[in-house]
Order: sequence, then C-alpha cells, then structure tokens
Amino acid sequence: MNIKTFKAKNLQDALRMVRDELGPDASVLRTRELTGRRLLKWITGAAGVEVTASTEFNVPPRLVKRQRSTAGKSRQNDADHTVATVAADVRSAAGIPGNDRQLTAPSGRSLDTLREQLLHLQSHVHSLREEPDAERADRDDVLFRAFTELVEANIPEEIAHNLVEEVPAIAASSGDFLQVKTRIRQSIESAIQISGELHVSPGETRLVALIGPTGVGKTTTVAKLAANYRLRENRKVALITVDTFRVAATEQLRTYADIIDVPMEVASTPREMRAAVQKLQDHELILMDTAGRNPHDEIKLQELRSILSEAQPDEVHLVLSAINSTTNLACAAERFADVGTTALLLTKLDEATRHGQLLSVLRDAQLPLSYMTNGQNVPDDIEPATAQKVAYLMLGGNP
Repeated sequence: MNIKTFKAKNLQDALRMVRDELGPDASVLRTRELTGRRLLKWITGAAGVEVTASTEFNVPPRLVKRQRSTAGKSRQNDADHTVATVAADVRSAAGIPGNDRQLTAPSGRSLDTLREQLLHLQSHVHSLREEPDAERADRDDVLFRAFTELVEANIPEEIAHNLVEEVPAIAASSGDFLQVKTRIRQSIESAIQISGELHVSPGETRLVALIGPTGVGKTTTVAKLAANYRLRENRKVALITVDTFRVAATEQLRTYADIIDVPMEVASTPREMRAAVQKLQDHELILMDTAGRNPHDEIKLQELRSILSEAQPDEVHLVLSAINSTTNLACAAERFADVGTTALLLTKLDEATRHGQLLSVLRDAQLPLSYMTNGQNVPDDIEPATAQKVAYLMLGGNP
C-alpha cells in the first residue's frame, strides 16, 4: 500500500514534496499541523505541517468543522435576532404579549403577515440547527480542495486563504467544486488591472519606453511590438535605443529595424535623446529600448530618470520576467516605480512552471498589465493582456 507521510514548514512545500515523489495524481489523505494547533491556523501560516498522501486512494481532505460551525452559529444568531425583532413587532402591534387580535402594524403590515414571517424565520433557524454533518463536511471538502489547488498553483497561502474565504456561502453550500472554482477565478479577474494594447492614432506621435532589470527581454519585446504595428497595423513606427552598455545590443535592435524597415536612432546622453525624439516626430509610434538596470543601483536608476525626463514618454512599461521569484519581482516593481512606470509587461511566461506568484506582484504594484510574451519569435509570441487569460494562467493553465 503506497501511503507516505511528508513534513514541511508550510502546506505549499509539503504539497510540492507530495507531487515530486508520488506524482500529480496523488491524493492527500490527511493533513496535520505539527504544533498541534487547529488546521485553520496553518492555512494562514504556521511552523510545520504533516501531510499523508497516497496514489492508491482518492479521499479528499477536510477542513475542521469548527470554522464552518462558527459561521453557522453566526447565521443562526442573526436569524434568532431577526425572529426576536419580528416577534417584538407582533407584540407591539397587538399591544400586549401573546395577543392574537387581528391588528395592523404601524408599518402597514397585518399581524397575520408578520406571524407568517415569524414562522418562516423560525423554520429557517431550525434548519440551520439541524444541518447534517455530511453536508457541512462536503462543503468543507470543496473549499479545502480549492485552497489546495491555489497553493499548488504557487499562489501565496495568505492570498489563497482570502480567496477561499471570499467564496459566497451559497456557492460553498452547493458542494459544486466547479462553481467554487469559477467564483475564485472571478475574484482573481476583478483584482487584476488591465491597460491593454498600445493605442496609436493617425496624425499623432506616441512615445513608449520599455524599462526593467537586465535579462528580462526588453529588446526582443520592442522588436515584437514594432513588427506588429509596422507589418500588421501598417503604422509609421520608429525605434530609439539607449542600450549602449550591453555588448551587441545596438546591433541586435538594428537588425530587427532593417528587417521590418523602420528607422532607428541611438541615444547615449540626454542631449542625444532630445535630438532623436525631435528627428522622429513624424512617426505615429516611437518605441524606446533602454539598458537593463539593477533595481538596487540608485545611480543607474537616476541615469534612467534623466533619460526619461528628456524623452518625456507617453507611457513607461516596466518589463518583468515571470521566471523570477516573487521577492525579486516585488522589489523591482517597487524600485522602478520612482522612475515613473505606468504599466507592467510580463515576459517569459512559457519558461515559468507556475504563475500564481504573479497575483501578489500585480496586486502590490498597483499598475495595469499591458502585454504578455511567451516565446522568442518575432513578431509572434506576444499578446495584449486580459484579466481572463491572466487568471487562467494563475490557476494552472498553459500559456
């Protein structure tokens, strides 16, 4: 019988160990907090977790009933309070406790109507008290399964817990996992800001700068955008590069410029930047490629601020790679915010095994998402971001 126990600091690490050793089809039979506290505590973070799993059984784990029974008690108390209120209305309308005379309440409702409401609410309270344990268990199983899938998708445990807690009671009570998952997906979609593709208008010049750390794919992304707007949208496109630090960076972008037949200017100083922008003013879209900057290097960031100050771009897209850790992504978003970023652009989605960590980055950065890239092919492998597609990726979908 293939049953194994795994111990880790948190649920995410434990589930990863289960998946690595037993495979993606393994079922979690039991979860136990090593500190002895209730299960709800380690959902929000605890010192240690023990997970028992098997490839031969398919028994879904359950949340402890205390959390749900507490919610049920809260609903019961609310109903009891409402019953008491209606009963008080009845007594007030009758003038004395327990009087059954046919009177009209001050609000215009008849005593019979109030009595019917009272009986209905009493019946509802009794149904809450008599809710079968099996139904509560099924509801808890569905919620825990949803929580587990979120954690396995690399969504931080705290955010996963909040998403599960936000599932409406009616959806949770249905015991329908697909309905619960749909509600969670909708919550994720509503939390994601989207700016969409670049809007280029005839007769106007729009300057868009791409900035970010080293190695995130800025130059290739500039080439993709330029090719799409030049070849597919038939727009007048031009390029400016200030990436004179990386070996062969200028030659790489110039090769792309020659292939798609667009002009390119090189600017290594603020003065050259002013001249380049002025020279290309008759183009509808000017895309600016910048050198990768270390988010911790204040001098380099100040140089970037000076360049952007001279260029006065209409949009500044911070390019981040999906394969970086949550900590590095959050740090880069925070540090580059001082430069004047207006949107995020995510690259290398095809190289990331999971995308759930991007949810906390997008939430904390408070910037809309413009584009996503999932390969190196020019002009392909880039698409305008949509909340639906991002949520799909975060929940384990393929790019």
